[in-house]
Amino acid sequence: MKLHWSPRSPFVRKVMIAAHELGLQDRFERVRTVVAMTTPNPALLPDNPLSKIPTLVLDDGQCLYDSLTICEYLDDLAGGHILFPAERAARWRVLTWHALGNGLLDILILWRNERDKPEQRRTPEWLAAFALKTERSLDQMEALAADLHSAPFGIGHIAIGCCLSYLDFRFGQLDWRAGRPGLVAWHDGFRARPSAIATEVVDG
Repeated sequence: MKLHWSPRSPFVRKVMIAAHELGLQDRFERVRTVVAMTTPNPALLPDNPLSKIPTLVLDDGQCLYDSLTICEYLDDLAGGHILFPAERAARWRVLTWHALGNGLLDILILWRNERDKPEQRRTPEWLAAFALKTERSLDQMEALAADLHSAPFGIGHIAIGCCLSYLDFRFGQLDWRAGRPGLVAWHDGFRARPSAIATEVVDG
């Protein structure tokens, strides 16, 4: 298997954390692949017409994307129902947690792109909307902190953990920890997991 990969992508990191949790991190080759919203990568397009990472190319040539699909494939490869619960209520809960973390990551990346434009090209209404949605999402995560602590580690935890770590990496000025002690405690535990340590993103 071949994984189109970049060390700073939070979506790639989700896949790598899942792989480490499942003991599959050595089962695929990692291919450094650079992507940008405005510059499609011609080497990636044959495997993923969206020119997005992560993209997993199986040994038979089949290509899997996006990160959630790849994580569920890896979970199945490891025996199934490890990061994705089999029980229906638990599965919907975990997938909703994943949607919250993954959706906030989408917002943060759009926010960063808008923030990094020259000032005269920024749209203030967009920046305000991104900020509000981020605050409300973080408040929802704080409300979920006790459940995150008690539930078996799964795909929802991975998405939320990667999202919070991305905030630290790209939005350090936001101080998302202020007033959210439960979420801070949970994230401290997430960061201490071997899978998170092995995939930690550092600047430089």
